[in-house]
Amino acid sequence: MIQKNLLKEVLKHEVFPALGCTEPIAVAYAASVAGKEITGKIKEIVIRVDLGVYKNGKAVTVPNTGGEKGNLIAGVLGALVKKPELKMEILSGIKKEMIKQAKSLISAKKAELFYDKSKTDLYIDVFIKSERSSARAVIEGGHTNVVRVEKNKKTVFAPAENKSKTSGKGYKKLMKKMKLSELVDLVKGMDKEDYAFVKQGIEMNLKVSEAGHKLKKVGYYLSELVKKEYLIDDILSYSKALASSAADARMAGLNLPVMTSGGSGNQGIVSILVPYNVGKHFKIKEKKVLRSIALSHLINSYIKCFTGDLSPLCGCAIAAGVGAAVAIVYQLKGKDIKKMNLAINNIISDLGGMFCDGAKGGCALKVASSVDSAIISAYMAVNNYGISEVEGFVGKTGESTIRNLSIISETGMEKVNDTIIKIMFEKNL
Repeated sequence: MIQKNLLKEVLKHEVFPALGCTEPIAVAYAASVAGKEITGKIKEIVIRVDLGVYKNGKAVTVPNTGGEKGNLIAGVLGALVKKPELKMEILSGIKKEMIKQAKSLISAKKAELFYDKSKTDLYIDVFIKSERSSARAVIEGGHTNVVRVEKNKKTVFAPAENKSKTSGKGYKKLMKKMKLSELVDLVKGMDKEDYAFVKQGIEMNLKVSEAGHKLKKVGYYLSELVKKEYLIDDILSYSKALASSAADARMAGLNLPVMTSGGSGNQGIVSILVPYNVGKHFKIKEKKVLRSIALSHLINSYIKCFTGDLSPLCGCAIAAGVGAAVAIVYQLKGKDIKKMNLAINNIISDLGGMFCDGAKGGCALKVASSVDSAIISAYMAVNNYGISEVEGFVGKTGESTIRNLSIISETGMEKVNDTIIKIMFEKNL
């Protein structure tokens, strides 16, 4: 039986406003949780993260820092802000004097960052020591999922082991057993609160896109190619420029929040803006567009139940792009599972091998590719064309293709991920 409030659980845990790239922000949030527990001047900060968080946060610009990059500066600033109630908008609490203080701690080697190869899921562990006390905060399995807080080596918070079936990571276990048709049925039960929240995400991400276009990066140059008639002025080109501009803004560290999906800002941009823009183009009724975006979030989260939060493969392609493609099919054909399966197979067949080499400016290019493939894959599926199970790693259904992709991500890509991180670490820029 489908859990009635599962959509709300996904929207609560995986779709939220975030200021900056979600991995450095999560580090800052964990540090802020620990920082609030201490008194006195900070003498030491030690941050340990899994390889995925390390990779994703290494080269991305941190908002409100004047161009500083990476998890370490974000974590130190989070410890100084000491406002965990801000959660994924924690970096809005940065003050100028904090940046100077953070840099001083880092240059004096009083703040250090390490990655832990033994952690296979999202993991952030921040230890802070001051003149008078010490504290530790641990986040695991989700960007805001605090699993332990310690003060002076004594536990002050740890969630109860007997959580309800759909709390914490429980909803993921439930989703993993579901079929595509059941996920589609969930959006029928949306209430006013759900519609309003999804609409808020559209407005937020459109604002970010507008700001990103002014930076003259990937989204801007896609628009320029249209003006110069290298690209056709159509829904495909406009959608790519729209989404890429938003990614440009995030990766540049602009002081604007974005609505995430699956805990990722760039995935939120694809999951939301692509169905929104296509729905607007085809004059689909607003409520159906909003339902399609909710479905896009569900599909994105569903895929990550198999591939993990931080896969070696690009989430914008193999998760958010797939969600957007299914959403477009839903807009045009309703609950047509056969066509949705075709759309999933098409886009995964196209982009299934796209690497994730961390968050940075180049992600806007991957966003553009994801948008392009999502719309094309959906269009082909709507017209009953799709890649079949006799080709490559594609399965008979969308669910089986996603499971095949999971095997590739977890097993086949293990050495690739290690190699990418080794290259990034050795550059030491």
